[in-house]
Amino acid sequence: MPADSTKPKVLVADDEHVIADTLAMILNKNGFEAHAVYSGDKVLEMAPTLRPDMLVSDIHMPGVNGIEAAIRIRELLPDIKILLFSGHAAYAGYLEKIRAKGYEFDFLAKPVHPDDLISRLNT
Repeated sequence: MPADSTKPKVLVADDEHVIADTLAMILNKNGFEAHAVYSGDKVLEMAPTLRPDMLVSDIHMPGVNGIEAAIRIRELLPDIKILLFSGHAAYAGYLEKIRAKGYEFDFLAKPVHPDDLISRLNT
């Protein structure tokens, strides 16, 4: 079955497979074409061919973290909507430093509530 090109494409990244898979499943049931990956490296590998409209990524991942992946994806796809999430409060200050360098990313704290996620992606 071919993908529905009218649905916004979302790349969901979290090194916790259950979280990535669950968020992708929720998004797929709510009008998105979501694909789960489990690392920042995989985000960078898939984004050039998938060309997602949105990236939803955990910040804390081994290897390329979510912020590094977001910055590199924004360079490749300037119009992509990026939503980062984390259970670590320390990242809020780091995001402020990133904003000072000209990068603007939305942020949600873990645990991510499905309604909050969908609401943020629909704005």
